[in-house]
Amino acid sequence: MNLKKYLVRALHRLQKGPGYTYKELLVWYCDNTNTHGPKRIIKEGPKKKLIWFFLTLLFASLVFWQWGILINTYLSYNVTSSLSIGFKTMKFPAVTVCNANPFKYSEVKHLLKDLDRLIEAALERILQPTPGNISENVSPPLNLRLWNQIPLVLIDEHNKDNPVILDIFETNQTAGGNETTASNETAGDNQNSAGNETTMHSETTAGNQTTAPPAPANTTTEEKKYKLAVKLCSHQGSNNCTYRNFTSAAQAVTEWYILQSTSILSKVPLHERIRMGYQAEDMILACLYGAEPCNYKNFTQIYHPDHGNCYIFNWGMDEEALNSSNPGAEFGLKLILDISQQDYIPYLSSAAGARLMLHQQKSFPFLKDQGIYAMAGTETSIGVLVDELERMGYPYSDCTMNGSDVPVKNLYSQYNTSYSIQACLRSCFQNHMAEICGCGHYMFPLPKGVNYCNNEDNPGWAYCYSSLRSSIKQRQICIDSCKETCNDTQYKMTISMADWPSEASEDWIFHILSYERDMSTNVTLDRNGIIKLNIYFQEYNYRTISESAATTIVWLLSSLGGQFGFWMGGSVLCLIEFGEIIIDSLWITIINVISWCKGLKQKRVRAQYPDAPPTVSELVEAHTNLGFQHEAVGALPRDEALPPEPGTPPPNYDSLRVQPLDVLSPDSDLE
Repeated sequence: MNLKKYLVRALHRLQKGPGYTYKELLVWYCDNTNTHGPKRIIKEGPKKKLIWFFLTLLFASLVFWQWGILINTYLSYNVTSSLSIGFKTMKFPAVTVCNANPFKYSEVKHLLKDLDRLIEAALERILQPTPGNISENVSPPLNLRLWNQIPLVLIDEHNKDNPVILDIFETNQTAGGNETTASNETAGDNQNSAGNETTMHSETTAGNQTTAPPAPANTTTEEKKYKLAVKLCSHQGSNNCTYRNFTSAAQAVTEWYILQSTSILSKVPLHERIRMGYQAEDMILACLYGAEPCNYKNFTQIYHPDHGNCYIFNWGMDEEALNSSNPGAEFGLKLILDISQQDYIPYLSSAAGARLMLHQQKSFPFLKDQGIYAMAGTETSIGVLVDELERMGYPYSDCTMNGSDVPVKNLYSQYNTSYSIQACLRSCFQNHMAEICGCGHYMFPLPKGVNYCNNEDNPGWAYCYSSLRSSIKQRQICIDSCKETCNDTQYKMTISMADWPSEASEDWIFHILSYERDMSTNVTLDRNGIIKLNIYFQEYNYRTISESAATTIVWLLSSLGGQFGFWMGGSVLCLIEFGEIIIDSLWITIINVISWCKGLKQKRVRAQYPDAPPTVSELVEAHTNLGFQHEAVGALPRDEALPPEPGTPPPNYDSLRVQPLDVLSPDSDLE
């Protein structure tokens, strides 16, 4: 009940309003506020009043300007980075080891034999031997269908304004003419680091030249104007082609062989590719972690498109990650690997050794970006330092905790690995390639319902892939879509190498290792295939690089209050007073609007009566006296009015009037 009375009273107070005008309210505020300046405006003389008004307005403007700067600084969400060094028992990193060669040549030779014969014949023509040195051996005919899908060509640039395209195996030559680009495009945004791209819409002309003309023996490098290029067309027989030329023929041959072998191997089932790779029991000869022996069964096998079968130690998928008890080489991981260099694919793998990478548990190893090589015939020692990165999330930095807020579907989730920006960028590229080219690249996981590209089903896939890879727009879309992880661990490595085994000890070491692997007394291993690895924590000190907010809400409030107090001598109570005057001003405005609306309504009612509406007494008179007539609008003057209708005049009710006592007659007293 009391609450109802209070609400009714408050409603009446709101309807009544503050009870004064804007001017009275402003004078009251200036006289009672605790802010310096307004009081002097109403209490000083005319001249000082003007001066104080100007100073108050100036400093108030400075306050609002400083407030805008402070609020903008706070909303920019800047961060500061701090470095701290700690000491603790740390988890040993996951170690991925692969062979630089993805497959055993003896296992894939039957798949690549046509490709090998093509490149051998092409090299024989590129090297331009003298006619007497050309091999006379009769060999089976070349598979030119495979060559014509992605051919190698020579570009004759003796005349840079009109370069000539020389096909190595076909009996014609192509001139660029007016439609040929005069010079090669610069490598950079449109090409990878290996070579340049020249787009030519070529026209075929008659010619009998099969190979490029032989250069004289004393020809200098400047005079040699021939470049080897890979010809990529949107479809076979099309003039819409791209020529990816290279500074060295070795680079061109490797790139061409990778494209062709990718098309061939993409049609091989996964289990066959795993079988054709290096098996763990053949590759991992010895293992020791700290003082505990280990073997190939302690490694997890994973198929990597670049390196074939890879093996991960301490991945943490099936069991807890191992901790390192102490720093130093004696407490790390020791491995002896056999890379079987004699079984390398000659045109696919030009580097020999083991590819290895240190990474976090349950993360996918991207060896092509972050891996390092270990050379055969050496003992490689890797000392590890740990850096932990801790980034602040939104809105301070654009990072993600687990990739759930990234719009790109992570294709590497099929491995049950954690999110990484490398996985996101590759997934983004593969999704775009599946959408634009109609197939997926062999080096990346496939989206659902998409097949790998090959020359038979997708003749223009190499042209589409090359165009997409060199597209700045596509690259920027993926960069904008992917995010860094908020928490990351990086392993800094210090690498040292020495020959292993030494000449004095290689005999007995190779005998023992050969016997343990092959149960043979003969030496089946040599220096060109053996690698020894030592991986350990260099020290137990780890560095944590963490981000913290440069501006907080406490900083913002204190800065705002400091500026207000310095320029105006105000405080939070002054802001409350200012809020009070604003509320009172709103009340006055509302009451004035309501009054104006009521006045407008009354004017509309008066419009029905030209004169003032009849009073209550006039209405009563008209009701009791039937002869009473109210003057109507437009009535004639009284002198010109019609004569009243005949009849009995209305009575005069003087008896109802009250008379004073002193006017009463003496007879009334006697009565």
